[in-house]
Amino acid sequence: MTRTEKLLAELIALPSVNPAFVPKNVVGTARRAVRWEAELPSAARAARPYLLAGEKRMADFLASVAARAGLEVEFQKVLPADFKRWGETPGEPVLADGHLGSRGRSPHQTNETDLVRYNVIARLLPRNKIRQTILLAPHLDTVGADGSQFVPRRKNGRLYGRGACDTKGSVAAMLTALCELAKAKSRPSETEIVFAGLVDEENAQAGSRALVRCPAFRRFGQPAAATGRLKAGHQTVLAIVGEPTRLRVVTAHKGSLWLQLETRGRAAHGATPQFGQNAVHEMARVVDMLETEYAARLRKQRHPLLGAATVNVGMISGGAQPNIVPDRCAITIDRRTLPGETEAGVRREITALLRAKGLSAKISSTKLAPCVPLETNPKLPLVRHFLRSVGQTRFAGVDFFCDAAVLSAGGIPSVVFGPGDIAQAHTADEWISLASLERGKNLLLNFLKSLP
Repeated sequence: MTRTEKLLAELIALPSVNPAFVPKNVVGTARRAVRWEAELPSAARAARPYLLAGEKRMADFLASVAARAGLEVEFQKVLPADFKRWGETPGEPVLADGHLGSRGRSPHQTNETDLVRYNVIARLLPRNKIRQTILLAPHLDTVGADGSQFVPRRKNGRLYGRGACDTKGSVAAMLTALCELAKAKSRPSETEIVFAGLVDEENAQAGSRALVRCPAFRRFGQPAAATGRLKAGHQTVLAIVGEPTRLRVVTAHKGSLWLQLETRGRAAHGATPQFGQNAVHEMARVVDMLETEYAARLRKQRHPLLGAATVNVGMISGGAQPNIVPDRCAITIDRRTLPGETEAGVRREITALLRAKGLSAKISSTKLAPCVPLETNPKLPLVRHFLRSVGQTRFAGVDFFCDAAVLSAGGIPSVVFGPGDIAQAHTADEWISLASLERGKNLLLNFLKSLP
């Protein structure tokens, strides 16, 4: 077993389900999980879903691994423990003992009964003046799972378990590469390397949004960086965001809009529907228009790396009971956007189509924060260097959204890279190829060693 595989197996065994995916009926109990967990036998812990919530186990464990390798470790408070307020504005950094480079006790090790959420940050400083920074940025949280999925299983060259590829595989590859570099005889003399384990990517990306607000990272940003189209030669930082890309360097990904459309009607008795106005019928026409005419329009505009934008009607609800004409119906759509598209522009085009069809629907967003597309300038020196280092000749794009767009919008040029295949993410039998995992670690290590 390699060091990378061993670390990944240990990470899979540490549940880090995003609290947004914990059943609502156990949220109240989750606030007492920090106090209760140590008092419970393993069988009892496995039976309580609230104990799967939060990234603190991962953050604490990774901090200890990084500290043993001689890295400077700090914690950044992102979200409070009150699950009702998980989407609030992230706070400023909170370090383990109040100053940069702290190796003090974890902020999780307190008498608080609330489950707080922290980014964990580990730095390898160069011997000389910092002239550039590489940020390795995987996320720590996973989607929901049952207790059996936190038991790592090795079979046929694969490691199974929740988060194996999304993205604990990237966490293991990135941190192992950094720890091996820290212990190597030679390492970059002018390049700072920062590992940032981020919380909440699967829900509202609060971890990456907090990171770009951090004063230590604001120095990388420029007002012109909002689109990710940066002038070559003027940037001294690159973020490599860990996601399962099959070890391809990804410079573009789609944005994600979740829009709710609501139709209104007039209620009436089901025996006399002629006296009412059926909101569900109106919505049926809206759904048909979105899935046919609107989807066909989107297919006509293509991005060289991302293909066409898409629309999917994913949820619908309306009516109270069969014998009442429904006066309200709502759908929620997933609209994947291309670079250059905005939420305002998407709303305008949908509204125009509705009007042309004689339809009416109220449109609102259900996202807690913008999830814009990513398009990083491939001519940036560090991006080109990374591409050459991994032996890739062409850039790639992906359909899914991730933290890279948040960091890029905050002024940190970003690419996406990691072992594993997104096709395995969120599945009941999630797995990662161990060959891909080890190759990913080696590619990252070789790239870091090549830096000045």
